[in-house]
Formats: sequence, structure tokens, C-alpha cells
Amino acid sequence: MSWHPQYRSSKFRHVYGKAASKDKCYDCVPITRNVHDNHFCAVNPSFIAVVTECAGGGAFLVIPIKQTGKLDPHYPKVCGHKGNVLDIKWNPFNDFVIASCSEDATVKIWDIPNQLLKRNITTPKKELLGHTRRVGLIEWHPTADNVLFSSGYDYKIMIWNLDVKDAVLSKPVKILDAHKDVVLSMSFNTDGSLLATACRDKKIRVIDPRAGTVLQEGSYKSHKVNKVLFLGNMKKLFSTGTSWWNNRQIALWDQNDLSVPLLEEDLDGSSGLLFPVYDSDTSMLYVVGKGDGNIRYYEISPEKPYLNYLMEYRSHLPQKGIGTMPKRGLDVAACEIFRFYKLIPTKSLIEPISMIVPRRSESYQADIYPLTAAAEPALTAQEWLTGTNKEPLLVSLRPGSEAVKSPPQFLEPEPLTKATDLSQQQGAQGRMSLEDKQKPREIEDGRKRLKVDENLPKNEQMCLSNGFDVFECPPPKTENELLQMYYRQQEEIRRLRELVIQRDIQIKQLELELRNLSTDTGNY
Repeated sequence: MSWHPQYRSSKFRHVYGKAASKDKCYDCVPITRNVHDNHFCAVNPSFIAVVTECAGGGAFLVIPIKQTGKLDPHYPKVCGHKGNVLDIKWNPFNDFVIASCSEDATVKIWDIPNQLLKRNITTPKKELLGHTRRVGLIEWHPTADNVLFSSGYDYKIMIWNLDVKDAVLSKPVKILDAHKDVVLSMSFNTDGSLLATACRDKKIRVIDPRAGTVLQEGSYKSHKVNKVLFLGNMKKLFSTGTSWWNNRQIALWDQNDLSVPLLEEDLDGSSGLLFPVYDSDTSMLYVVGKGDGNIRYYEISPEKPYLNYLMEYRSHLPQKGIGTMPKRGLDVAACEIFRFYKLIPTKSLIEPISMIVPRRSESYQADIYPLTAAAEPALTAQEWLTGTNKEPLLVSLRPGSEAVKSPPQFLEPEPLTKATDLSQQQGAQGRMSLEDKQKPREIEDGRKRLKVDENLPKNEQMCLSNGFDVFECPPPKTENELLQMYYRQQEEIRRLRELVIQRDIQIKQLELELRNLSTDTGNY
């Protein structure tokens, strides 16, 4: 059982949850009373958005993340829906764009101003009119810019390309109609090439969203699924639901075989839903109970027993929904590895909960902060729709470091058959560093580039800078763009130095082998 594991070495064994003090909470927030099974809260490093009570339609609040304390009862709302708002999600690549869906069968995209709201926002940036019944779920694509998925009670999942100028869109680029009932949950794998869904017909499906085909479909007689989640690049799915006896239950699945779960475990007899949240950087899984104050957390491993129970955060205040802060918004100085925002409607309170690794040192702890997903898209909407897959851009959380790693560009994964000594795995979750995947190609590209540079006239050689054509890549217009270009150049210089060092080591090893061979032949 994962509840009482044997002793195992882990840097996250002593992670604990710490509730924020009252002055760091958001008080007097009119949280929605809707019974829909969603988070009702979305967070990014700039704002916290929460669905609120509103007479005559649906609305949500957008509060600056630093504006804690009591909320003005006349604080402006984002109110343009004619029905209750059921789900809200921030654009992962733009902190000032949020999507919302509602019982009025529409999805709306909103621009949030940089300054403090002074009046209600009633006009959306875009309106998506494709569903015939209420829309219950929305999800942004994890790597492609301006690609949004919506799921409604018409049993359809629609894919929208928001890179168009039209303010009103009535035709999605793709409609997935593989479900016979309401979709309860959607989750993407790391590069967004696969979509996992949980349906009210008790089945879990793994779908290729661009082709619209169901790759895997399965259900288990003793597990009624409610929520499903991709576990990063581990090729596993995690689901929460209920058992035959209405006990709350968790299950782990192989994404390539959904016939029988790898692991199934009853938690308790409470009636509230379980929201799973996975942190692929630390391989930690959080299970948040709706209607209670508990947050259980586990560590995921690729081998048995797969699920290793760590601890449980307990509170007497029940949560209705939950919001999660992206990694780039955490306090690394306090060794904070995750942060939740609990919606407590009985107190009209939003309470931040920080998950902290206890460390004595006050310096940056690189071992608990591997490279994480950056707030920049890896590819455009059109590139993804035409079949390109890319891993997310990665960024370091070290203060002052914004060096974004460029992902490999390919349509399908290519096996590395040569120069395997240059590729190394980085991170406990098994995610390969992007620079490791690029090294064999970089050596060849570097040789080709040298030959090209030798043949070019001097005036043409000046057009190539850092491997990019300066005419294709316009000069930076803002200070932020200039900094990003500077950090990329610094990162490439560091990477090339590492390649040179590795080559020197290989040369010395070969020289030693030759010397040993010569001495051996001399002895004979």
C-alpha cells in the first residue's frame, strides 16, 4: 500500500503545507455557490481570478496578486456572460489574457488591463460560438500559442485557433465527437500531442486531437472516473473517482493499456470530488478534496510501487475550489515548490497554501528547482495544427536567470543512435534536457556553419549572428527582448564551451587508449 511505504530516500519526504497569515489572504470575496465540479479559480504571477456570485448572468473577479486583505464590495467584475460562469483559465503565455466559459453556451476571451480595474469589463476580446449547450470545460494548449480547447454538454470537444482577427468565431478548426456523454475532465501530455479525457460514461480515453482518433479507451468495473491527468512524460495517467461502495478512490494507468489500472486505492468515504494536480518538475502529485480541507501529496516513481505517499495537509476549513500558481510565481528564497489558493465560501476567503521543503540554507536550492516551463510558446497555432510537436520552452527559476532553452524542432521524435555519450538525462522525472537532445545535431550544424562561413564573403558573413539570420530575426525593440537575446547568446556560448570541453576529454581518452595499445604491442 502507498499509505505506509518503507523508508526511501527523497528530498521531498519532509515537505509541509503552510497557510498564509490573515493579512496575506483575500477576504470578503463573494465566491460562487455553483455546484459544478470545477476549480472556479485561476492564478498567474500577476492576477488571481475567481468566479463570483452575480445577479442576472455570470461574472468573475480579477484581483491583482499583491492586493491582499479585504476586498471592496463594489470591486469591478468581468461580466459579459448571460449564464453562470463554469470555468476560467489564464493564457499560459500571456498574463493579461483569460478565457471563460458559461451556461450560455459561449466561450469568451478577455483582455485584462495592466492597471487596477476601475469599472466592469463587459466587452470580450473574442467570442466563440460553436456549442449548442452549456460549456463546462476549457483548456489552453501547453506549447502552442492561442490554441484553446472547449468541452460542452453537447458531448463535443472543439479546438479553436485564436490567431485570427475576427472578434466572433463560429467555426472551430476541429470538432472531436468521440464521446457519448458529458466530458468531465481534459488533460494534455507535455508537448500537447495527446489529450486524455474522463467521461460520464465511466470511460477514460486517450485521443489524438489533430486526427480526432481515439488511441486508447478503457474503463474498470470498480472505478467510476471523475478526473483524469497526464503524469508528464512518464506515459502514465492518474484518475480520481469513486468505487462500488461510493468511497473516494484513486487509480494509476498505463497510457498504452487502459484495460486494467496499475494501481487502485480507496482513500475515504467522503462524498466530495478529488482534484488531482501534478508537478512534473518534482514528480509530486497533489490530491485536493472538495468539501474538506485536506491536501494529500505523493511522489511518483516510474517503477513499482509507482505512488509513494508523503504527507497530508489538513485544515478544518473546507475548500470549494482550488487555484494553483505557475512555478515562475513561487518564492524560491523560501524553498516554496508549490502554492495553492483555497476557495473557502463559508468565510468568503481565499487562502494561499505554500508547500515548502525545509532547508537551513538561504541560498538558491538548484536541486529542488529543475528547469521549468517558460511563459513563451514553443510553436505557433498553425505549426501545431499542421502536425509539428515541440516540448515546452524551459527556464531556470534562479533569480536573475531568464535563459530560455530552445526546443528541438521536428515533426516526430527522432531516435539518437550516435553520440549517445553526449546525451544525458536531467531531472528525476525523466525529462531530457533540450540541450542534450540537440548536441549531436549541433556538432554537425557547427561544422556545416563553419564551411558556409568560409565560403561567404566578409560582408555576407556579418549577416549571420549566433546561428540566426539577422534579417529574418529583427533587432529587439524592447529592453525585455534585448535581455532575452543576450541570455540566449550567453547560453549558447556556455553550451559550446561544454562541447569543446567534452571533445577535449574524448581526445585525451583516445590518446590514452593509443598509448596503452602501443605499450601492449611493444611488450609482445
